[in-house]
Amino acid sequence: MSPFLRWALYLKLHYQKLSVMANQDLSRRSFIQTAGKAGVVAGLTGSVLTSLANTNSVRHQTTAPDPIPYQQRPLPYSYSALEPSIDAQTMEIHYTKHAATYAKNLSDAVVAEKVDISKVTLEDLLASISKYSPKMRNNAGGHYNHSLFWELMTSPGKTTAPSSALMTAVQRDFGSIDGMKTKFSDAAKNRFGSGWAWVIVKSDGKLDVISTANQDNSLMDISETKGIPLFGLDVWEHAYYLKYQNKRPDYITAWWSVVNWDYINNRYGKLI
Repeated sequence: MSPFLRWALYLKLHYQKLSVMANQDLSRRSFIQTAGKAGVVAGLTGSVLTSLANTNSVRHQTTAPDPIPYQQRPLPYSYSALEPSIDAQTMEIHYTKHAATYAKNLSDAVVAEKVDISKVTLEDLLASISKYSPKMRNNAGGHYNHSLFWELMTSPGKTTAPSSALMTAVQRDFGSIDGMKTKFSDAAKNRFGSGWAWVIVKSDGKLDVISTANQDNSLMDISETKGIPLFGLDVWEHAYYLKYQNKRPDYITAWWSVVNWDYINNRYGKLI
C-alpha cells in the first residue's frame, strides 16, 4: 500500500473513532440532563444526605437538650440476659414491638403537635403533658418509662445492693429495705389493669411508693403525686404474661433478683 493510501486509511479510522467518542459523550450528556433530577436525589440519599445528617448530629451535640431521649436506645444487654426471671422471648417482644411502637408514635406526635425537641426535653414535655393529646401522653410516657426500665435491670448475680446514701433514705422513709420492697410490691400487685409501680423522690427529698395507670408517671403534671422516678416496675401483661400468665406476684418477686442497684444508686446520687 502506498504511503498516501495508508495516510488516507489512518485519517478515516481516526475520524470514525472521534465520531464514536463524540456520540458517546453526547449520549452521556443527554443521560445526565434527562436524569439530572434522579441524580440529585440519588446523590442526596448518598453522600449529601450523609453530610447533612452528620451536620445535624453535630448541631444537636452542641445544643441542649440532647434529642436522643426521643429515640429508642439499644437494649443494654441481650434478650436472654435476665433469664430465668424474665425470658428472652418476652424481652424481645417487649423491646422490639411494644417499646419500639411507643418511640415511633412519640416521634409522630411531636411532629404533628409541633414540639421542638431541640429546646424541649422529654422531662419538660411530660411536665406539661396536659397541654397535649392523649396520643402524646400515652407514648411520651411509654417511651420514658421503658427507656428507664431497661436500665433498671441487670443479669442475676450482678444486682449488688443499695448504696449507703440510698439505704439511709430507705430506712428513714420506709423503716427498712424489706419495708420498701413490701410497699412497692403491694403497689405493683394491686395496680388494677395495666400500669406501673414506682419509688419516687419527691420535691422535699423524701422517697415514696406510688402506682400509676397505663403509661403515666410522676413527672406528669396530671399525676396525683409528683416526683422524679427513681425506679419502677412495668406491670402491663406484655411484660410478664408469656412466662407467668396471671401470676403477677410471682413476676414481681422474681424481678427483685435482676434489679440493677448500681444504676439506681448512681441515679439517686444525682438527685440528692
